[in-house]
Amino acid sequence: MRKNNTINRKDFFKTLGSATVASLATAYGCSPKKTQFSTAAISLDDLSSMKMEYRQNPNSDDKVSLLGYGCMRLPTKKISETEREIDQETWNNLVDLSMEKGVNFFDTSPMYCRGKSEQALAIALEKYPRNRYFLSTKLSNFRPDTFSREASLSIYRDSFKALRTDYIDYYFLHAVGLGGMKRFKARYIDNGIMDFLQKEREAGRIRNLGWSFHGDVKVFDYLLETGIKWDFVLIQLNYIDWKHASGININAEYLYLELTKRNIPVMVMEPLLGGRLAKMNYYSTRLLKQKEPEASVASWAFRYAGSLPNVLTVLSGMTYKEHLIDNLHTFSPLKPVSEDDIKMLEEIAGMILDYPLISCTECRYCMPCPYGIDIPGVFAHYNKCIIEGIYPQKKEENDYRKLRRAFLIGYDRSVPKLRQANHCIGCGKCIELCPQRIDIPGEMSRIDEYVERLKTEALNQTE
Repeated sequence: MRKNNTINRKDFFKTLGSATVASLATAYGCSPKKTQFSTAAISLDDLSSMKMEYRQNPNSDDKVSLLGYGCMRLPTKKISETEREIDQETWNNLVDLSMEKGVNFFDTSPMYCRGKSEQALAIALEKYPRNRYFLSTKLSNFRPDTFSREASLSIYRDSFKALRTDYIDYYFLHAVGLGGMKRFKARYIDNGIMDFLQKEREAGRIRNLGWSFHGDVKVFDYLLETGIKWDFVLIQLNYIDWKHASGININAEYLYLELTKRNIPVMVMEPLLGGRLAKMNYYSTRLLKQKEPEASVASWAFRYAGSLPNVLTVLSGMTYKEHLIDNLHTFSPLKPVSEDDIKMLEEIAGMILDYPLISCTECRYCMPCPYGIDIPGVFAHYNKCIIEGIYPQKKEENDYRKLRRAFLIGYDRSVPKLRQANHCIGCGKCIELCPQRIDIPGEMSRIDEYVERLKTEALNQTE
């Protein structure tokens, strides 16, 4: 194991070595998301005798599966050259497998999947008795035109209709720290919504009331001091964010410990940090495979989050069956990480922090862009190519032409031309909606300049 816990950019690309060249055959689209959980250990047969791990919520005695199903990104199918829709049949099958293997917590929001996630979840669960699963959704009144009491109540009531239920097990104030205290008060205090939700809990239409947090820690601290009984809180937690949170996010260590001191159960979002902890460079992957050859890279991040005793459930957006099966292996039951494991993950965290990724988690809170840019798609392609070493800088580099071609062709295949970075006008409307507080217009400009340089050099140089 390396003595230092970082690797600089030059060493990072050098470490990739032949692994990068070998990947060129598939590099034109970078790597499909399906492969991020790939491991020889994945098998449904192996799960037949395994039992899902559960945690008990002390506020309601709910026995919640430690693996929770996040419904932000559901499987889709193509319906035209430019449009996709939720693949309900595939989604139904994923929910059926989840229920069969013990997953009983499903988290959604009225803003997920362009407003279709709640309805799709209701359809998938309609065959099951209501007491066999826990429904979780949110008051996603992010934009100023939804701050009013009337608009917020409409969002709340529409969730009951979409989910086809007369009670919600876990209801969230959604991303309360975004925009700071002023925006928080406009969304929940000035309009009387905070008082309304507490009364709804008293009436039983909300069984557990809590909030999800991104952003200004003053809002986090304020909510803990209100005297309101909180049944749970959802935070971004992983082995990067534990001590090295980026943007306006706060170290998960502080958030977790403050909640634990108050006996408030913790729910975990972004255990993979938008997939960054499932798709790693060669050196990091090798460290993990030396430790446990059959375990997937992603499983380490889930084990890290689930090993904390006050964590009630760890949410995962499992778009593909492979994702679900791998996570079922991880949580049926959970094998906690050891002290040596944590030291290794800290070393890997140092390496990840040192290479030039954009800290986008593909949450899509920035969408839709008023100018049609696929912001998460642009960042996802860029990050994938960084991780795989498909990031040519100088003409003198080995395989420069192949790498340049791979980046450009992959870009066009991943993101339609009219939705690429060059169409950003820098309006900045996306910045205040981004939980990671990425300078999205600045990054779009930087990526566009890089792409244009590659294109210009391709035109000026015979392939």
